[in-house]
Amino acid sequence: MNRAKTEFTAVQRSLHWLMAICILAMLFIGVGMVSTIGRQYTPLLTTHKTLGITILVLALIRLVVRFVYGAPALPADLPEPMKLAAHLSHLALYMLMIGMPLIGWAMMSAGAYPVVLYGQIRLPAILPQSDSLHTLLWNAHFYLAFAFFALVLLHIAAALFHGLVRRDGVLQTMLPVGNDDVRLTPQRSER
Repeated sequence: MNRAKTEFTAVQRSLHWLMAICILAMLFIGVGMVSTIGRQYTPLLTTHKTLGITILVLALIRLVVRFVYGAPALPADLPEPMKLAAHLSHLALYMLMIGMPLIGWAMMSAGAYPVVLYGQIRLPAILPQSDSLHTLLWNAHFYLAFAFFALVLLHIAAALFHGLVRRDGVLQTMLPVGNDDVRLTPQRSER
């Protein structure tokens, strides 16, 4: 059987796990950033902006790779509501991986704050200065971060459900090592 049909490519898996680390770091840095007014705020903000743009770039690359290589089919015996939930949750994840950094960038632009990343890379403003737009975007960024965190937790729970309860091979398609290296499903003997 063709490996491309049974699991994600090594590039897709690498992007997934790299982005997982970046997104989890981003969520926790964001919480730390908004809960401090001390001297840690500025380095946290710079890290948050840099990670945000990194996630945006990686998400766009990942989306292109997904269109080129596709994804393994879900198990045939998976109930239709679960298949729909999987597709909708992945769509929501992509929307948030791309939308959250853009909203943050737009928010900073509307607030007339410079978007300066590590290495003193300065990004151009993508919106004109507007206090009301800045407030709207700040609120959107803040509340969508909670939705993003909840969706990440749901994604992890679904992966564990597939790997530990259903044992249907879905988790293995995205593990950092290939199907030949790790098996979580029992092997059937052929007689």
